[in-house]
Order: sequence, then structure tokens, then C-alpha cells
Amino acid sequence: MKITVQLFAGVSELLGKRHVTLDMAEGATVSLLWDQLTSEYPRVTPFLSSLVCAIDEEFVSSEHPLRDGDEVAIIPPISGGGDDDEGLFRVTSEPLDQEALLAAVRRDESGAVALFYGVARNHSDGRQVRALEYDAYPSMAEKKLREVADEVRERWPISCIGVLHRTGRLAIGETSLLVAVSAPHRKEAFAACEYAVDRIKQIVPVWKKELWEDGDGDWVAGYKVLPPEEARTRPEA
Repeated sequence: MKITVQLFAGVSELLGKRHVTLDMAEGATVSLLWDQLTSEYPRVTPFLSSLVCAIDEEFVSSEHPLRDGDEVAIIPPISGGGDDDEGLFRVTSEPLDQEALLAAVRRDESGAVALFYGVARNHSDGRQVRALEYDAYPSMAEKKLREVADEVRERWPISCIGVLHRTGRLAIGETSLLVAVSAPHRKEAFAACEYAVDRIKQIVPVWKKELWEDGDGDWVAGYKVLPPEEARTRPEA
């Protein structure tokens, strides 16, 4: 059976392609896919322990069975409900519009709207940065943004939440992330906004590369996403 493997960020750059196709035996699992991938592309091997797989935009375990025609996304560590939320959760290469997002989340019953800007800065770990480059798995990223919003709604009595994330190359000073939360009171709006930003960095498949002044650059190390069986058994912090 034929399996398409989608590649992102540093893994894509390492192999010089966005996807590869593997011929696998019937009954193969994700674990066997890892074995075959590293056999055909040995350069991936040192990074294997930090990677997880997703199928149909959901993370899967190593024992998940594969089917002919499956598209398997290789997810490197991440640099991050029932209402009509069209336009509220978007991953885009276009500049982000904070005024449109604020208008979309504002509600008459809300006395507070908290807005977080993530902005490209000109330094990191003592090095000068000339630009940032973001890669993403857009459809899965937007799905995970909605999951973050559901988590926020479960914890705080907010009115509305929206998140926009930029991809592509950003100049210093450009906005990479907007998170807006409206709530009846400022305490809930601030807390919900901070939580959302932290969770986006943990589970949403978006990756950041720093381009340095000396002409070099590197993908920023981030959070390894836990496969489902580990996430279920990991104790709460």
C-alpha cells in the first residue's frame, strides 16, 4: 500500500521536500512507518524521538494501523465550540488585522477585551535576528486553535475568543500572532488570553525559524507533542 508522508519545518528542510511516498506492506503500523522512513532517509534518525504523527489532523500512537492512501503528517516539536466561528481561527500568510479580530470578538455583555500581540523581535539568545520564517500545517493548526478555544471556554466564563497566526517570512516588528478574548470582567479576559497563548505554543502545529544577521538561521526548539497514549497517562502539572 502507498502512504504519503507530509513534512514540515526543519524536517522538510532537512530532506529538501514537502512530502515523500512510502510503499508499505498491508497491516503496517505507524511504528513500522518510522522504521521505513529512517531506513530510506537516515538523516531523520537523530530527530526521531522528538517527532509524532498525525492522520486526518489528529495525533496518533505508534501502534495506529495504516491504510492504503493514508496521508501521515510528521509533526516536529511546536514553537504552540458550537458557535459560528468563521474567521475567528485562521492561519494565513497575509498580514494580521487586529481591528477586524477585535470587532469579531467584542460582545455587548463584555466589559473587557484582552488582546495579545506576538511580534517578531530583533534578537534571540544573544544573537541579532533579521527576520522570522513560520511554517504550519494550516488545516490541522486551525482545528487545534479551536480546541484551545474550547479549553478556554471550559475554564473561564468568556464571551468570545479568536486567534490569528501568520505564516511565511516576517520582518522585524511584524505581528506573528493575535489572540483576542472578550469577557464580562478583565480578570477572566487576561487569564484566558494568557492560557490560550501558552497552549497554542504547545499543541498547534506552527514552527518558527530565526534568520540571523550573519546569514545563517535555525528552527527554534519547541514543545514535543505527546502521542495519545502518553498524553492520557501523564500526570497534571
